[in-house]
Amino acid sequence: MKKQILVSILIFLFLILGTAAVIIYGKGYGISFQNGRPELSGTGLLVATSSPDGAEVLIDGHLTTATNNTIDLLPGNYKVEIFKDGYFPWSKNIIIKKEVVNKATALLLPTAPQLQSLTDLGANNPIMDPSLTRIAYTVSSQSAQKNGIYVFNMNSSSLIPLSGSETQIVDDNSGDTFSNSQISWSPDGTQLLATVSSSLKTTTYLLQANGFNSNPQDVTETLANVENTWNTQALEKANSQINGLKSKLKNIVKNNFNILSWSPDQTKILYIASQSATIPQIITPPLIGVDSTSENRNIEMGKIYIYDLKEDRNYPIQYSIPSEDLNNNTSDNPSPTTNSPIPYNLQTTAKPLPIHWLNDSAHLVLMENRKIEIEEYDGANKTTVYAGPFVDSFVYPWPDGSKIVMLTNLGNDQITPNLYTISLK
Repeated sequence: MKKQILVSILIFLFLILGTAAVIIYGKGYGISFQNGRPELSGTGLLVATSSPDGAEVLIDGHLTTATNNTIDLLPGNYKVEIFKDGYFPWSKNIIIKKEVVNKATALLLPTAPQLQSLTDLGANNPIMDPSLTRIAYTVSSQSAQKNGIYVFNMNSSSLIPLSGSETQIVDDNSGDTFSNSQISWSPDGTQLLATVSSSLKTTTYLLQANGFNSNPQDVTETLANVENTWNTQALEKANSQINGLKSKLKNIVKNNFNILSWSPDQTKILYIASQSATIPQIITPPLIGVDSTSENRNIEMGKIYIYDLKEDRNYPIQYSIPSEDLNNNTSDNPSPTTNSPIPYNLQTTAKPLPIHWLNDSAHLVLMENRKIEIEEYDGANKTTVYAGPFVDSFVYPWPDGSKIVMLTNLGNDQITPNLYTISLK
């Protein structure tokens, strides 16, 4: 009887100790031999992932595992590198803390991306719609029936880009040379304004973007009303984004941010500081397990930053936008530090920005020194993905992040530029 009681007690103690050991291990504790003898040490976890997966993970120069894996590490500062043949390497210094899960998420970019044409009739004066999914442009080198305004849908399910992805919405047979018009999108992306100029007159038409306009609507006399309606739409959208913020953060954004654009998932703000200030801590105490890249909450007027709403962190972007690219033509004295309630990407008369979000909301696409580059939102891992010719600042990410679309004549000034894509997969 006593023996049975003793066995039961031992089993009970074993279960308690086993459960305690599992809990301790789950919190990041393990046995280490750092001082030559076994010690119970607190560790942290590093979750290493990559796109594409199957890449090698090096910790402080030592091959440790492959991506899509979790690594136990003692607290400290580690250099994490991720490699895969055919792709640019990725690296970052990551601070591991006891009982904290950190992430190393690498977007691996191909060293030999493919270049593919989207148009073959020429694409003049292309302009992206506010949703960044459709491109309007003019064609002027073909017959009158083919000349006009086209809309290319980047969300088209067509497997062949030139089969069903582009739609002609007006041609030159209507009597006006729409092929030489200046076009702009409405804030909701449903309409276009096309201004046709000749030596005798200037006429502005309102066009529907989803199909052919057999009878374009002349809005020359009511243009101010159309523009006011569009500005109201853009302002309402901008206010709805800002009004969703907590009151303290809302005041900071309104008083200090000249918003360029929101990330696709609406969790980050790309902005120019409208004045020098210090961003106070919004989330207290600060979150653990966040990006360990150093932030800077002391902002300088005219400099570019990204504010992460979820993690309450602010990162400087070592990049400057030429003042002529920030000239939105709506003011006699435009300034990159003038705070506007409407994000720059919603201002219908604004020039294309040379900086955009990738669809994952974690990377930026930049145009700098005649190169196209991609970098993480905290400024790490800047990579040149294209160093050839392209026209103006018309460079945008594809909606699904698989490629970049740009306007180029491939360095041949004798041909009209066309739309091309650069693969990122």
